[in-house]
Amino acid sequence: MRIISGKYKSRRLKAPKNLPVRPTTDMAKESLFNILNNTYYFDSISVMDLFTGTGNISYEFASRGTKTIYAIDAHFGCIKFINNTAKELDLPINTYKSDVYKFLEKTTLKTDIIFADPPYDFEEEQFLKIVDLVFTKHLLHEEGVLIVEHSKHTDLTKHKNHSYDKRYGGNVFSFFEY
Repeated sequence: MRIISGKYKSRRLKAPKNLPVRPTTDMAKESLFNILNNTYYFDSISVMDLFTGTGNISYEFASRGTKTIYAIDAHFGCIKFINNTAKELDLPINTYKSDVYKFLEKTTLKTDIIFADPPYDFEEEQFLKIVDLVFTKHLLHEEGVLIVEHSKHTDLTKHKNHSYDKRYGGNVFSFFEY
């Protein structure tokens, strides 16, 4: 895994092999951040990274200057790896070891961007439940965006808050807004 831009540009991070993760590819991640770079000043936003896994997306935001990042995952090994990496690089990542759905139901945190990268084998209803929770709980600031990464075989375009999709190979980023 590589940090693409910012303070830690080109920095390689090696996650333990035993983590149950599928990190976002460098090509897809670079494309996503090119889109976000045209809309946001990274040093003035807050981010929630759901199903954070290795923390790949959180590190990218932190390297680009984001000062408030919440990384949520249910796997202890993932959270431990992120905590160790954040400490080593002095990154402002706050971790929560929690089931994402339970976290979304209970949290009062609001952010500018919520990124969700659930397992690709989730059913469509499981993806849509994330979207519904984010919008019914008002977890985004007014101009905020929810981005859900999923495979090209999942279609989330029918949700009322769906804005657009960006496709990169087998990866799709679905964008949702108020």
